[in-house]
Amino acid sequence: MGAGIGHSHGQGGHGHSHGAVAATAGGAHRGRLRIALSITLLVLAVEVAGSLATGSLALLADAGHMATDAMGLAMALLAVHIAARPPSERRTFGYARAEILAAGLNALLLLAVGVFIFYEGILRLITPHGIDAGATIVFGVIGLVANSVSLTVLMRGQKESLNVRAAFLEVMADAFGSLAVVAAAVVYLTTGWRQADAVASLLIGVLIVPRTWQLMREALDVLLEAAPKGVDMGQVRRHIETLPGVEGLHDLHVWTITSGLPVLSAHVVVSPDVLDTVGYEKMLHDLQGCLGAHFDVAHCTFQLEPAGHEAHESGLCR
Repeated sequence: MGAGIGHSHGQGGHGHSHGAVAATAGGAHRGRLRIALSITLLVLAVEVAGSLATGSLALLADAGHMATDAMGLAMALLAVHIAARPPSERRTFGYARAEILAAGLNALLLLAVGVFIFYEGILRLITPHGIDAGATIVFGVIGLVANSVSLTVLMRGQKESLNVRAAFLEVMADAFGSLAVVAAAVVYLTTGWRQADAVASLLIGVLIVPRTWQLMREALDVLLEAAPKGVDMGQVRRHIETLPGVEGLHDLHVWTITSGLPVLSAHVVVSPDVLDTVGYEKMLHDLQGCLGAHFDVAHCTFQLEPAGHEAHESGLCR
């Protein structure tokens, strides 16, 4: 005996859906991603020109990071477009995971850039080069201002979507990178210390790698179907088991399809009194109301079964 229940949350209250998969969190911020991509491409062109004109490795390193940002933002936009495609008979949850895959690819890009910057920075420490400090400051300030605008645009979306958060973290690292470029140029201009540019490059790498690791962990958690952050499995189990008529619970699973779309499935062992039509329907409403009141779960599927039914299930269903 089984039952499927869709449960969605809105800002004005609780609504119900049966079978439909909600739109992804990233889709609501498509316009913000487009604005950030446009700004990034503009600054990338300016910084590449500035690096060629000044000889600044820090500026080139920041431009390289901007290039990965542009690729990451483009992937994020493509993922949003793919994720918006409707479910099919073969892909019953649609393409919502495309955004998580894009976030994971973003993390790989950031890691590659971080390694490259460390390598070039160490070489520049060993063999320092002079730079045009004045022009480097100008280009660095341009990058800092542009990144600050992009951060403001993406601020809201990064709290709701891992895909948007990947873009936000990249732009934030760029903002710190631009600040490091300016600081290195000022140090070189005032002290003549030629290694300042290389040190700034290494600092940019230090900013990239930890955020890359965190982003990769979050993407892997979703892909490996770990329980969502903020969902205490013990509390979920206790809430269900304390409902009147519930005698037991097994095969409880909570995972995330994509950002903003956590789902739950469970086999609920109920007393014989629940197995009539009225009791059956009431139990489903009680389960849905219990989870809806205490946990942010977008889609729930329950199987109601009598005591002893678990022994007849195959090993794969346990």
